[in-house]
Amino acid sequence: MSDLSKLRNIGIMAHIDAGKTTTTERILYYTGVVHAMGEVHDGNTTMDWMIQERERGITITSAATACVWKDVNINIIDTPGHVDFTVEVERSLRVLDGAVALFDSVSGVQAQTETVWRQADKYGVPRIAFVNKMDKNGADFFNVLNMMKKKLTGKHVAAQIPVGAESGFEGQIDLIKMVALKYDNGDLGATVTQEEIPENLKDDAEFWRENLLENIAEYDDEMMSMYLDGKQICDEIIYRTLRNATINNGVVPVFCGSAFKDKGVQPILDAVVSFLPSPLDRGDVAGKLTNGEKTVRHPQNSDKFSAIVFKIASDEHVGRLAFIRVYSGTATTKGRMLNPRNGRKEKITRFFKMHSDKRTQIEEVSAGDIVAVVGLKWTTTGDTLCDEDFPVVFEGLEFAKPVISVSLEPKNVEEEAKMLEALARLEDEDPTCQSTENKETGQRLLSGMGELHLEILVDRLKREFGVQVSTGKQQVAYRESICGCASVSENFRKLLDKKEHSVDMTIKVEPREDISKDVVFESEIEDENVPQTFIEAIKEGVLESLSSGEKSGFPVIGIKAVLTNLTIHEIETNEIICKIAASTLFRKACIKAGGVILEPVMSLEIVSPEEFVGSIINDLNARRGIAKGIDVQGLHRVIHAESPLSEMFGYATQIRSLSQGRASYTMSFSNYQTCGGKLETEILRSIGRIY
Repeated sequence: MSDLSKLRNIGIMAHIDAGKTTTTERILYYTGVVHAMGEVHDGNTTMDWMIQERERGITITSAATACVWKDVNINIIDTPGHVDFTVEVERSLRVLDGAVALFDSVSGVQAQTETVWRQADKYGVPRIAFVNKMDKNGADFFNVLNMMKKKLTGKHVAAQIPVGAESGFEGQIDLIKMVALKYDNGDLGATVTQEEIPENLKDDAEFWRENLLENIAEYDDEMMSMYLDGKQICDEIIYRTLRNATINNGVVPVFCGSAFKDKGVQPILDAVVSFLPSPLDRGDVAGKLTNGEKTVRHPQNSDKFSAIVFKIASDEHVGRLAFIRVYSGTATTKGRMLNPRNGRKEKITRFFKMHSDKRTQIEEVSAGDIVAVVGLKWTTTGDTLCDEDFPVVFEGLEFAKPVISVSLEPKNVEEEAKMLEALARLEDEDPTCQSTENKETGQRLLSGMGELHLEILVDRLKREFGVQVSTGKQQVAYRESICGCASVSENFRKLLDKKEHSVDMTIKVEPREDISKDVVFESEIEDENVPQTFIEAIKEGVLESLSSGEKSGFPVIGIKAVLTNLTIHEIETNEIICKIAASTLFRKACIKAGGVILEPVMSLEIVSPEEFVGSIINDLNARRGIAKGIDVQGLHRVIHAESPLSEMFGYATQIRSLSQGRASYTMSFSNYQTCGGKLETEILRSIGRIY
């Protein structure tokens, strides 16, 4: 695109069932992309295209589309709200310039709302907020606004206030233009009229307008001066100031409406255009050269090409699709690109603009574009693509580790080959999906982020890939770490190709402060005569030893490994002997330090009527859970708790039983904690490590 100031790359994010897909559907209708609105409950929305999404009425995978509003091009990614699919939010926010955060007008700030908000904070994504479902019984815009201020980062400022609520919700008062907005239900809300503010709401409107001006004045010197002098401030200055405040993450403007009732979506589009940043507003993109030096790429077509791959998907017609965000330069299918992570040259054969699961082929991409490409062979999620003569590496992506597994059993040998191929494709698409083989039992395990995640993955294996597979009981993804510090020194000798090789090495291990983190390697060797390739080989040897711990066979985490001494022999030492020695010494040090088994602990948010809270907490205590606090939410109570994952299987049935079907919960991974002696013994016995 030539004029990047007229481009917005945004995401729609929220807790599950806040109305993201319905809002996106209205956006597509009002911008003329679709000519009939689909509904989630009818299973015919544009963005929820997967059969699993339509059957369950939830978004599972992020979907991209585009529209035009008031001569501004808007690329939109609709993200899932269920915690099991939070990876889709993570990788989308990594490449977006702005976001619209949706809130349920009754529930307000929910568990996954806080999670996606933290993800947006992580990448510094400017946001506007939309309090949706204002027609719902119990709707309270001002209560939700207060919840935002208490629970979320940022300065949340009302840019609108509602006219009515629940069944009496009619529209909003625009606090900048100071008019009431009403919608014509005869044309599905497409016609928006501006009216005088109702007499009974004029005082409220003046109060909240003053609140808006007071909170944003500091972001513009001219406005601050006028505000302090008590002068009348024109709309143009307010828009300019609110835009600066939003783009710099100083303020989050808050709007309201009901997407399902076709009220309030056009003002959100106006806000996206007026207040969220273009690629130019986001500025230069930080990266590194291949030697580690810092550099930047400019969001201009004249700069050298650079992009990041943020998602891989399978398409039944074109095969492997890679979604990329272009940060600088232009590209066609004629040239080649470099993946600096592995040094591979890639040839893209086709570019596509995506509209959910539909594709439109284009010949060229340029700065700011979000497109799908075909032809990448050696590139995966988080990799950078760039001009082969001007390499740059952008910050990649980190993903949560799976915490729950299920065993897979193919019908026969032919099905096993199909299964392994299908699992490889699922892992390529979804970094939080892992397939492993238990070396002791030969059993194939599929691991994911939760019960629903596994259910969807297995369903896709059967339907999408046609694999005849049966599943076993769900299992907890335990980990192994150490409980103490230890150091092992050795003159390591080994015959390689009938020639003796040796190296003197000392490796020290100690628990990390946060045992839920991955293993890290550090070197204290400062001898300039030691080749860096030897240090890298030692690091590889340590990291390749993490797939199974010595005590339990579970993957190893939460350890800091330090190379404290290294003496090499000119003829007998090479990279291979360093790698083998490091792996051996690391394992010996871990045995000496004392192995411990770690179990995943989950964060719970349970919403229940007050009369069932006592029973729910008693049940949590019986599950080794801990209630961390209780909030009041209208007639309901929100219980914040933690519990080991192993105790939570079947909880959905249990909580329905305890609450007469009136309580609900969400669950997400919190951390790993050490198992007690008795529990550890039971786990080791169950996997055949002790009898």
